[in-house]
Amino acid sequence: MRPWVARVLGIVNTIENWLIATLALALVLLSGLQIVLRLLEHGLVWLDPLLRVLVIWVALLGAVAAARQDKHISLDLVGRFLHGRGLRVARLFAFGFAALAAFALLRASLGLIEMDRESGTTLFGSVPTWWAELILPVAFGLLGLRFVLRAFAAPAAREGGA
Repeated sequence: MRPWVARVLGIVNTIENWLIATLALALVLLSGLQIVLRLLEHGLVWLDPLLRVLVIWVALLGAVAAARQDKHISLDLVGRFLHGRGLRVARLFAFGFAALAAFALLRASLGLIEMDRESGTTLFGSVPTWWAELILPVAFGLLGLRFVLRAFAAPAAREGGA
């Protein structure tokens, strides 16, 4: 890998990690705040929809981060029996299919955003629903890109030295 590519990927990985950590921390703190406020019978009406959005953002960004080095959910049965060229071909098909699915979901999410933007629906207050949905095409696009890169990369080292 060229040094500038590694540097750019390192920056992207760092941004992803900080964004996930920040959003997860906000999710925990705001959830705790809502619990305390509800115990005092003063819950914030807009906080529950925001928390649902934060869960989706953290989950999708976590999926993107997990796809970096084969840390996502996968069925490893075929990979345990194949080696060399057979493993590379199986990875190409598996990750190629995953990339196609991610790009199809990217396209569908763009349609959803356009539909919600045109309808003018709001999440809470005057915040448009489509703002919260922006993570969908971003995450599916990044997942698709990561799957394409993984399709042509060497498999991550297996635990146990295999």
